[in-house]
Amino acid sequence: MSAEAARLAARIVRLPSDRLFVIVSRLVALALLITALSILSPYFLTWGNFINVMRQASLQFIVAAGLTIVVLTGGIDLAVGAILGLAACLSASLISQGYLGSGIASALLCGLACGMANGVLVSYGRIPAFIATYGMLWIAHGLGYVFMKGEVIHGLPDGFRFIGAGFVWGIPVPVLIAAALLVILHGLLHATVLGRAIYAIGGNSTAARLSGMPVERRVLAVYALSGLLSGLAALVVIARINAADSSLGEDLLLPAIAAVCLGGTSLFGGVGGIAGTAIGSVILALTVNGLNLLGVQTFWQNAVIGAIILASVLADQLGGARLIRQQQTVP
Repeated sequence: MSAEAARLAARIVRLPSDRLFVIVSRLVALALLITALSILSPYFLTWGNFINVMRQASLQFIVAAGLTIVVLTGGIDLAVGAILGLAACLSASLISQGYLGSGIASALLCGLACGMANGVLVSYGRIPAFIATYGMLWIAHGLGYVFMKGEVIHGLPDGFRFIGAGFVWGIPVPVLIAAALLVILHGLLHATVLGRAIYAIGGNSTAARLSGMPVERRVLAVYALSGLLSGLAALVVIARINAADSSLGEDLLLPAIAAVCLGGTSLFGGVGGIAGTAIGSVILALTVNGLNLLGVQTFWQNAVIGAIILASVLADQLGGARLIRQQQTVP
């Protein structure tokens, strides 16, 4: 154990000062938030409330995971919620008719196809990511409305609902899915060629291209992965709520961006990671849960969350820059 602790300490010491500040500040903020809510509400530190928070955080993380990888390349994917909604409608339609395997495959393939379309537009079409994914947002929403024709699909089979509402050893299945996804994506980012390329492209795409890196193919793969994860999130969401309609996913984009920002991933690319997004998702879920327990009205909740996001990004800018200046002045 001492050797493992020494290796972990060495890795922490090698972290850049600004990244170390982001990690420590998020963990401190998480601890302070838990402490404050446990004092303010007698219902916060209960097992039932803990399960609710972790389930909500896991759903947010699954949606935000693909977005995080895109943002690390210096791009943005505004279509994650819309793709989720379209994939959910297609999947629920098939699953409700008894085609379980086809329904699951349709959600994943729909997400993958939409993500690849975004990737082609951004990498080969040279369309700015904001515009390309914003257009896909409207296309996916429109196709969802046309497909559903104002109807709502509900009453999905219990076997399928297990992935969204089931438990394993008292732990919600979405939490286990999110944990597995966290491990897989962390390994992808830090132990594969694609992961190193993602950080290199986000840091300086021109330098990455001049070094011989196939930037276009890597960017295409990133957007395809983001779309695939939106399809996965669609399956978990409809299994959780036992229904699907054309408006599903419209309210999921901004919380996903919030989780990425709270996790310390730079919107300029090249800085951040999937673990930060997991922490950001937990902070966001805890904040919403705490405000609900304290009886804060919904429109004030939005204002509070917006203020927290701005404060976290500002703290990263000021605190990280200060640490770097101090490090540079040390002889």
